[in-house]
Amino acid sequence: MKAADFRRIALSFEGAEEGSHMGAADFRVGGRIFATLASEKQGYGNLMLTPEQQAEFVRELPDVFLPVHGGWGRMGATHIRLAQANEDVLAGALRLAWMRRVENNTKTKTKKKRAPKR
Repeated sequence: MKAADFRRIALSFEGAEEGSHMGAADFRVGGRIFATLASEKQGYGNLMLTPEQQAEFVRELPDVFLPVHGGWGRMGATHIRLAQANEDVLAGALRLAWMRRVENNTKTKTKKKRAPKR
């Protein structure tokens, strides 16, 4: 897979939009990032997963997935080696990152609605 495939699949999800963060393409839903191409020059796409989801991907496909270095990686940010991924793996991983962001956006809206008025 290539960065163009990553972009095409990321933008195929409902409400997904391309933006830019620190000069790199990012993909958002509800204004929040679920994936980026910040490491495109190194041959990676980046996914915003939970640490548990990341561990599962890395365990099952260590040649395709690896944690982003440092604190972001410990929080679930995950590289996907584009050249090693196939369409199904890439689409599934991007869908999971997108769904996680949609769910978190919904939780955030619910919390804001429940906040007491002062």
